[in-house]
Amino acid sequence: MKLLDKILVAQDFGKSSENVVSSAIELAKIFQSTIIPIHVLPDDITNEKVRSLLHDTAMSKLKETVSRIKSEGLEVNKPLLVVGTPYEVITRAAIDTSANLILIGSGETQKGDTFRLGTTAERIIQKSEKPVFVIKEGVLLNVHHILCPVDFSDASKRALKNAITMARRFKSELTIMSVCEVSKSSWFSSENEMEIENENRCKQQKESFEAFLEDFHLSDINWTKEAPIGIPSEEILSTVSRKMIDLLIMGTSGRTGLNRMFMGSVTEKVIREVPCSFLTLKSEDVISLQLETHIRDIEQLHRTAMELMEDGFYEEAIGYLKACLNINDLHVPAHKGLAIVYEKLNQPERAKVYRTTARDIMDKIWYQKIEEEVRKLRGS
Repeated sequence: MKLLDKILVAQDFGKSSENVVSSAIELAKIFQSTIIPIHVLPDDITNEKVRSLLHDTAMSKLKETVSRIKSEGLEVNKPLLVVGTPYEVITRAAIDTSANLILIGSGETQKGDTFRLGTTAERIIQKSEKPVFVIKEGVLLNVHHILCPVDFSDASKRALKNAITMARRFKSELTIMSVCEVSKSSWFSSENEMEIENENRCKQQKESFEAFLEDFHLSDINWTKEAPIGIPSEEILSTVSRKMIDLLIMGTSGRTGLNRMFMGSVTEKVIREVPCSFLTLKSEDVISLQLETHIRDIEQLHRTAMELMEDGFYEEAIGYLKACLNINDLHVPAHKGLAIVYEKLNQPERAKVYRTTARDIMDKIWYQKIEEEVRKLRGS
């Protein structure tokens, strides 16, 4: 079972590249992923000797990266060394290699810069339909607290679904945020009318937030929700600092045509200024469950079911546990597993059925053993 199969790791061999590779290794260890290193050479070098020297140097560095990844016991694909415009080459390579995720550095900035995101990173986020994980310079991938802002759109639903799974794998805290943006329009006839409108708006926002969360399985993770009132980008950035967020996960609108290169004002402002690493998602998930379809061994089926349950894929876990019972309908661990899953799905009656069945089977086995022992003592 794999949740994150391939990670395309872009290196520019700057001082932040070391941290990018280290972060890729940590992520690959958590998700048992394959890493694909890539470096893009400039396409405007006319001197053949210089071009050849750059090529050889870059390939040597890529081979060092491959050796390092292998030394960690991870799978790594043949490195890619391509000539072109970085953001175009990298987004194209992600498609060609069927990568689940593009992992890049944020770009090197000067101390005191207002914008902390490099041009290449921003353009990759704008252009790519693949999820993009941006590692901040000097910030290790040590995720204790994840923030996921939502606006109830399909993009934010995708972001939260992935954030929940990542919180489980990282064993981190998760904060889910929905910001109520109040109106300051001048068309209200009085401040009282504006206050009433904003109160109603925030009340409706809170109700929508509660309804939105009902679609997600949030059991077994340490999570909180926040519904501040204010300007969304400012509230997100403030929460990142106040709660010492390690990873921000945001959904971005996957637009087309002339608007394709724009992400929306909230996302654009946040990713430029946020001090922590972040992950953006458009039309594809980072987490893509890949299950083996030809497992016949009952113990392997059960192990896979337990892994699925731990990651919050409860319906899939049920399928594997029932496959265990198709092989042996007296398999007690499968009955117990189904009882646990149905408890998590808030279906106590079904859970009770499987728990009772497991107990009955265990009692039957126990009495059979006692009967065998009695027969041995009697010599029959």
